[in-house]
Amino acid sequence: MAVARAMTNDPTLRDRFLDAMSATACTVNIVTTDGTRGRAGVTVSAMSSISADTDQPTLLVCVHHLSPAADAILKNRAFCVNVLRDDQSIVADRFAGRVPAINGDKFAGSIWAPMASGVPRVVDPLAAFDCRLLSYQRVGTHFVLVGAADDIFVAGSGKPLVYARRAYATAVPL
Repeated sequence: MAVARAMTNDPTLRDRFLDAMSATACTVNIVTTDGTRGRAGVTVSAMSSISADTDQPTLLVCVHHLSPAADAILKNRAFCVNVLRDDQSIVADRFAGRVPAINGDKFAGSIWAPMASGVPRVVDPLAAFDCRLLSYQRVGTHFVLVGAADDIFVAGSGKPLVYARRAYATAVPL
């Protein structure tokens, strides 16, 4: 049974939420798309597996509703999740808008290869998931995009670029 909760008027709740979420380590990913709506991409940390035990594996990503990439993904109905290696932070910064895009093109400065759908992937990510958009829902400021993986690229080696405590890091075995 779902329990309804009243909205809180606590002005620090958002700040405490952001502080707590900064303690979670997430992979850094570039979500790209291409198709009739055009090519676009954005850096995201909100990416997760949903299920490997269906006809096709599924995952989700969260993209801000004002991002040009969100509109392009919804119209193109396809996206690629590029899981970045620990030496690819400049790509993450370019797609996040932290560093200027070369000639206004976020894709410039990196080498790209098409996935089976034609959606671009970084030629050398740690992994890449070529997804068909199954469904989406806007929750607050973000679209939660659910995709079915039609093709998957896995690199032979490398460490993931992670984001935690508001900084890039890498995963180190214990």
